[in-house]
Amino acid sequence: MSKPDLSVNIAVIKLKNPVMTASGTFGYGEEFSPYIDLNKLGAIVVKGLSLKPRQGNPSPRIIETPAGMLNAIGLQNVGIDIFIKEKLPFLRKYDVPVIVNIFGENIDEYAGVAKRLDDVEGIAGIEINISCPNVKKGGIIFGTDPKEAGRVVKAVKKAARLPVITKLSPNVTDIKIMAKAVEDAGSDAVSLINTITGMAIDVEKRKPKLANITGGLSGPAIRPIAVRMVWEAAKVVKIPIIGIGGIMTANDALEFIIAGASAVQVGTANFIEPDAAIKIIEGINGYLVKYNVRCVKDLMGI
Repeated sequence: MSKPDLSVNIAVIKLKNPVMTASGTFGYGEEFSPYIDLNKLGAIVVKGLSLKPRQGNPSPRIIETPAGMLNAIGLQNVGIDIFIKEKLPFLRKYDVPVIVNIFGENIDEYAGVAKRLDDVEGIAGIEINISCPNVKKGGIIFGTDPKEAGRVVKAVKKAARLPVITKLSPNVTDIKIMAKAVEDAGSDAVSLINTITGMAIDVEKRKPKLANITGGLSGPAIRPIAVRMVWEAAKVVKIPIIGIGGIMTANDALEFIIAGASAVQVGTANFIEPDAAIKIIEGINGYLVKYNVRCVKDLMGI
């Protein structure tokens, strides 16, 4: 058999393979460049950006759990203007799509960040974060209400001509309703899931381990939930789905693809192995060779 075809499309964004890095786990890309060849990635999703710089939540804001981690970073970031001026030029040197994750405390802020990105060289698309559980304004407030989620998507689509991916929260009763709502509002793709709200308590001090009290649970513990939600979403939407949640190995990624995802994002694994995404790409290629599958897209859906 000839070399397997790993390429996929997310709307009009062409990926050489289905493995992306997840926002908040890969910095702005440059931080990982000493360890891996960024050109080998399907896409880079940079750390979530807001109109103005954010300091995030007080520490402690990351703790390890038995099968993952809890984080309450609070979307600390340099702000959209500094990103464009100081961070993006480095990424332009690479042949890899750059997707910018955006956040706002209200709909106007979401639209404002999107508008700032329109016509900026080197940006392939926007990922709307309506699902962060670690902020008091914005984020999950929009991600748990289908009407509000739709309003955010429409505002972003109006503000920018870039392809839009909407990142969905698992902290909802029915993921199908949320996925359909953002598709109907014009989202070009969905990514799911974001972290699951969790909490850990120090029994010696009798107080929460995180300064924010609650945080977002990620890692292998959430993968079965994420796979189920991708499978459910795939039954009701026609737009591409990007699977996220506890992907540590190629087999983990393949679970999502077989469940209906066009691509995946690797997150927590980046903290453990900086080259995790590359190993997963190689593993998917090896799987296709082993089972004589010509194209990764042939695996999508069950």
